[in-house]
Amino acid sequence: MSTLRVTVEELTVHEHPNADALELAQVGLYRAVVAKGAYRTGDFALYIPEQAVLPAVLIEELGLTGRLAGGSADRVKAVRLRGEISQGLVCRPRALDGVDLEVAAKEGADFAELLGITKWVPLIPTHMSGDVESAPDLLPWVDIENLQRYPELFEPGEPVVLTEKLHGTACLFTYVVEGERALVSSKGFGAKGLALKEDERNLYWRAVHGHAVHAVAADLAARLGATRVGIFAEVYGVGVQDLAYGHDVRTAETPPGYAVFDVSAEIDGQVRWFDPAAVLADGELPLVPKLYEGPYELGAVLAVATGRETVSGRGLHLREGVVIRPAVERYSPVVGGRAIAKAVSPAYLTRKGGTEYE
Repeated sequence: MSTLRVTVEELTVHEHPNADALELAQVGLYRAVVAKGAYRTGDFALYIPEQAVLPAVLIEELGLTGRLAGGSADRVKAVRLRGEISQGLVCRPRALDGVDLEVAAKEGADFAELLGITKWVPLIPTHMSGDVESAPDLLPWVDIENLQRYPELFEPGEPVVLTEKLHGTACLFTYVVEGERALVSSKGFGAKGLALKEDERNLYWRAVHGHAVHAVAADLAARLGATRVGIFAEVYGVGVQDLAYGHDVRTAETPPGYAVFDVSAEIDGQVRWFDPAAVLADGELPLVPKLYEGPYELGAVLAVATGRETVSGRGLHLREGVVIRPAVERYSPVVGGRAIAKAVSPAYLTRKGGTEYE
């Protein structure tokens, strides 16, 4: 899940091909449907991204009562309006009266707190939850920003790798060499520095035991000379999310689907990131499918993000999207961290009956 920032952006306005009274305001590569004539190219306005939860007073001010997503009708979600996908909200709320919008855009000011906007946190189903404990040695996962918000994150022609983004739930596993300890967590609990206590009923522990992750991590730590190893994987299947990839996890005898998407290790006091395919032996653990390896070209990347999933080998349903990384791990000044991004399929964002558990 990407970070939540509510910022002022310079707009590029496009004609809506299917509606005379609507236009499309572009921010990065996102486009939001707006009333015709409300903005012109070069104008500055506030952009509220997907997964933002709005307070009631702001919803009323923007005329969106009963029109947003979620049980409380307060969450921003991608929708199709007259055939065009609209991602996020473009607006000029009264709270920004008197603010120099052009200066705010240049400074990258974040107005989330001022406006009372928070980030949506999915509910955690019982089989993904459990008793937790403090875990200061847990190696954390990082938020991945959306390529459509930061299209300049990669250089044209830069060697990149695209892996399929699976719709499951992220399992964080840390092996600590001292004491041969295993720490298991979810993305939500891991962000709070918490690990799940071992429980055979818990989805994440079932996945870790079912795929012998502890033994693989111990071997990897020895090979790398690491004091800690982090293995990050997507757990998936029937009962996890609405896209199940043909894998049924509801019986105790069947381990959940498991696909590694990243590996980290603490070596000589520094945490380093590794391509799982480069450090794990063939067949040691299942990996997320690699869909492309070659020079970066924005249009090609976005094209690969759509289509059918490849995990099942049968293309049972749509693809969530892709994760993009440089062929050689590097820092990005654009996002102030790892050069890594996601591109999500519009069909996935606007599907009916989707679940978004964390």
